[in-house]
Amino acid sequence: MNFIDKKEASLISKSKCYSQEEVYLLDGLKKYSLKEIACFDVPGHVKEQGVDILNKYFGEQVMKMDINSSPLMDNIATPNGIIKKSQELLANAYNADDAFFITNGTTGAIHAMILSTINPGDKVILPRNIHKSVINALILSGGEPIFVQPEFNGDLGISLNISIESIKSKLEEVNDAKAVFILNPTYYGACTDLKKIVELCHEKGVLVLVDEAHGAHFPFNKDLPPSSMVVGADMSAISIHKTGGALTQSSAILVNKTNIDTNKVLQSINMLQSTSASYLLMASIDGARYNLIKNGEEQLSKALDLARYARLKLNQISGINVFCDKTLINDGVTFIDNTKLCINVKDLNITGHQVYDLLYQEYGVQAELGDLYNVLALISIGTTKQDIDKLINAIIKISKNYRNKDNFKQIEIKQIIPNRVITPREAFYSQKESIKIDNCINRICAESIMAYPPGIPIISPGEVISLEIIEYLKLLKENNAHLTDMKDKTLKTIFVIKEK
Repeated sequence: MNFIDKKEASLISKSKCYSQEEVYLLDGLKKYSLKEIACFDVPGHVKEQGVDILNKYFGEQVMKMDINSSPLMDNIATPNGIIKKSQELLANAYNADDAFFITNGTTGAIHAMILSTINPGDKVILPRNIHKSVINALILSGGEPIFVQPEFNGDLGISLNISIESIKSKLEEVNDAKAVFILNPTYYGACTDLKKIVELCHEKGVLVLVDEAHGAHFPFNKDLPPSSMVVGADMSAISIHKTGGALTQSSAILVNKTNIDTNKVLQSINMLQSTSASYLLMASIDGARYNLIKNGEEQLSKALDLARYARLKLNQISGINVFCDKTLINDGVTFIDNTKLCINVKDLNITGHQVYDLLYQEYGVQAELGDLYNVLALISIGTTKQDIDKLINAIIKISKNYRNKDNFKQIEIKQIIPNRVITPREAFYSQKESIKIDNCINRICAESIMAYPPGIPIISPGEVISLEIIEYLKLLKENNAHLTDMKDKTLKTIFVIKEK
């Protein structure tokens, strides 16, 4: 695999001179919290009496650092002080032109990213295994989704990534696409050849937007897949809390501004983000960035070593299979994030959902998720050898004690491409009604229904419900798949567009 190393990245880094030793926002927040200030502003808990129970549980120092905007502390809506400096350091760390702190997670980052680039009627080519926030962002912007099916591994029952051939073919078919939207990586760690896709799209004047929620750690170790900014993508949304060490909901938008109006990006963020953005979350991004620059190479190398050790040991357990690079490299997968352990339990004749529950309830192990066939475990900069051994021992015991001698009815996970007749936005604003599932054939769906994971929308707003879709939904329900996003959680009815 040909990775872009740090020396090469530095040659294309931005022109400003930065000291990554600084933590402007984190340091400023700490100093501000220690000042003897008579507070007559929000939040109310910083007053003299405070809220004792929160002080007790969170600690007085955390409560003192939970502040609102002030002239000394800058303002997220129009940053020109320590927030601006901290965002510039984040951009530099990721080899981007600009960075924007987002405190309502990568869902908020994706909404703002699409709202700032996609106008009503603009076409966006994207995979069907996208996060639901992307569909919701297209409802906000009025964009039109053009779906491409990702590659798929039937043995594991998971979606992979989109091949460059699929993107090339769709760009030829849809010659007026405004943008291509890519996952880097998928939930399970699969990355396509993003650099080649960027080059192809830019040749055709098409933007490349990236959901990099699970790849915030990529730039900080040479053995991880290439990050979106280094290969020239126009914008990306990163979850620094997921793999970078920041507090939950701490995310960012990264921008290479050649093709992007950064003023419109900030305008879009200000439409969607609270004017009282959490300083705790923003400062945690500042601290996480500092740590990744200073310690990321070493910490991520340790995480990768632990992942290799875990993969080796787990694959020695009867009935368990954990895929590796060689298993999944195909037209849609060029790189794998090996910090993600996809533990396939199908040969135990129990579901990943059951194993996920057993791990926590019986063995004190919290996995990231369970699906029909797999349990996903993430190895992070905070994972220890003790944690890994606890996971391995738990899987050994589950293999011995809970293995089902009788084969369970395995579901053939399908990739269905429904016919879309109206945009998600049109469906959102249409009159709707709930009708019995068996009466939904040929009706236009008004909601998203998906088995998550793998997260491929089985049906989404504006698409026609077919008999095949109804039968597949029933099969998933019978086998206790985790179906989500529909109004009727029992799936006896489906929300559809009301006929005139």
